[in-house]
Amino acid sequence: MALKGSDLKVGDTYSECLVEDLKRTQLVQYAGASGDYNPLHTDEIFTTQVAKYPSVFAHGMLTMGMTGRMLTNYVGDGRLTKFGVRFTNQVWPGDTLNSTATVSGLETEGDTTIVNLDVETTNADGKVVMSGYAAARVD
Repeated sequence: MALKGSDLKVGDTYSECLVEDLKRTQLVQYAGASGDYNPLHTDEIFTTQVAKYPSVFAHGMLTMGMTGRMLTNYVGDGRLTKFGVRFTNQVWPGDTLNSTATVSGLETEGDTTIVNLDVETTNADGKVVMSGYAAARVD
């Protein structure tokens, strides 16, 4: 069933759990898939001893990608017209991430409705790890 603009109102929300207990293996798999082999994401010794972080941490684009999947689950494939984010905190192995899209506005362009969304992804402690915006065409 397609999301309908006539069924939406400002303030409506859609939420999903993106990942429970993020695994180090997922970070390594993302490094391989993206070609981003920065050792901060995969090399525990480098990250803790040289860079002085408590552990390796997820690529920001991995968090953005998982959040983008939440958005397309909500609005449908091929409907996003904008998606921008700001990374605000690291995502660590073991984190559980939840994301929420909140309708911030509705616009009509011809016979198409554009839904504007505020997007926020948080860890299990409720700390915002990524915030941003999206827009999508809806029926």
